[in-house]
Amino acid sequence: MISQINPTIGDLQGNTAKILEGIEAARRTNAELVLFPELTISGYPPEDFLLLPHFIDAVEKQLDVIVKASTGISVVVGLPRNSHEHAEKYLFNSAAIINDGRLLGFHDKILLPTYDVFDERRYFDPGTDVRCWQLHGKKVAVVICEDQWRHAGCVETTRYNRDPIAELQSQSPDVLLNLSASPFSVTKFDKRLTVCSEAAKTLGCPVILCNQVGGNDSLIFDGYSIFVDRSGELVQCAKGFAEDHLLVDLSRKERCSAARDLMDDMYQALVLGVRDYFRKSGFTRACLGLSGGVDSALVACVAVDALGKDNILALMMPSRYSSPGSVDDAVVLAARLGIKTKTISIEQPFESYLQLLSPHFEGKAPDVTEENIQARIRGMILMAFSNKHGYIVLSTANKSEMAMGYSTLYGDLCGGLAVINDVTKQQVYALANWINRHGEIIPWDTIHKPPSAELRPNQKDSDSLPSYDILDNVVSDYVEEHRSPEEIAARHRYPLELVYDLVKRIHRSEYKRRQGPPGLRISEKAFSTGRRFPIVQRWV
Repeated sequence: MISQINPTIGDLQGNTAKILEGIEAARRTNAELVLFPELTISGYPPEDFLLLPHFIDAVEKQLDVIVKASTGISVVVGLPRNSHEHAEKYLFNSAAIINDGRLLGFHDKILLPTYDVFDERRYFDPGTDVRCWQLHGKKVAVVICEDQWRHAGCVETTRYNRDPIAELQSQSPDVLLNLSASPFSVTKFDKRLTVCSEAAKTLGCPVILCNQVGGNDSLIFDGYSIFVDRSGELVQCAKGFAEDHLLVDLSRKERCSAARDLMDDMYQALVLGVRDYFRKSGFTRACLGLSGGVDSALVACVAVDALGKDNILALMMPSRYSSPGSVDDAVVLAARLGIKTKTISIEQPFESYLQLLSPHFEGKAPDVTEENIQARIRGMILMAFSNKHGYIVLSTANKSEMAMGYSTLYGDLCGGLAVINDVTKQQVYALANWINRHGEIIPWDTIHKPPSAELRPNQKDSDSLPSYDILDNVVSDYVEEHRSPEEIAARHRYPLELVYDLVKRIHRSEYKRRQGPPGLRISEKAFSTGRRFPIVQRWV
């Protein structure tokens, strides 16, 4: 049985309770073995908790509880463990192999990713051996996540000098088990399937991958654990974005479709990320500024599905520049979602600031300074509601804006969680249309009107930015694919000077992104996690 569970980092007793529930679920179905994700006992990624010796000691005490509960069944579960005989890191990322109340031994992860969101060499020693375990009359090979990826050529930046799958080939396993904590991105399921398929073809045996599910800070784990047969074809797939106990029958011949609705996956990832960020942190209620624009509309929809309509407060904060249509759209959306609203005009505090600063700005024309004052007034109001009433503020800035620095520090960048800061503007529109696929929820005027921050008369985003289809192509190619400006210009037939300017703006805005709230990662490269560039640099 695949036991695809949602652990919480550091909740060792709670995670162990979920493991014991998985063991009992497997017993009820007469499964011979139950497989759990990578580092299940600690939760993934535990980061510097791994540097606390008493944390590791507590993990190993929970392993004893699991071993005692394994009577009559085999269990393969992930955990960090001490390696007292090693002189470097003293820790392994391990899979414990347990059978009928006995700990048979460990497989220690051999390939330790240190790129993107992963930093495992900071904590772990690499394992040395691959082997098969005799369980229920079968030769069972066990690997952990990255151990399998190198063989399919799907490793991003590391040239490993070992290939654990190739090393297993001479041992002729009957089945390969993979414990994974593989974060979601919109293309990740297909890559995971390729990784399992290539291993199955090489080893000539079925492959079962158990993937973690749930949100941990910026990372979202989508589940979608899979079973492929010896020819590499998908036979069974667990649920996406939910815990699941999937009974696997190695003799099963029927195959299932690998097709996915990418918009549905993206939306469910955002919902799960918000829900677990709140649930695992002990928060229940959120507030956001609802402007009548498409970004805040999408965030409101996600928040309602994640936390429930009764736990959401929408603050509408019109100014002298807010269009009647935007205000009306915000009111309509809030009514359709059934969320509470409050309207607080920022006109009076804005005018007070203008009068206060007028003597100091004499002779200078209005510019971005006055625009930012409005955004910061709104941010202050949102944070006041957060402090007084216990709401967590949801930031509504998208990835395209974050790339360009088209956002205001201590204004629209304030908050406890940036829900869509890894969602490009084009993806925001696509998700808004997907939400409306069965009928209008987000007002069509919100989707179709020219985007605007409405901080000066007749302002449009296009006054400061190129069209979003151009901008998003550059952001995707440069940030996610690491293509050079020359490659990007040639690929899309854009003027090279335009691409250089956008790339410069991406780097110049690094200081803003560093001061923004954590965001949810749904792409291969998010600004909020896994991407590290200096603020002060002169590369471009």
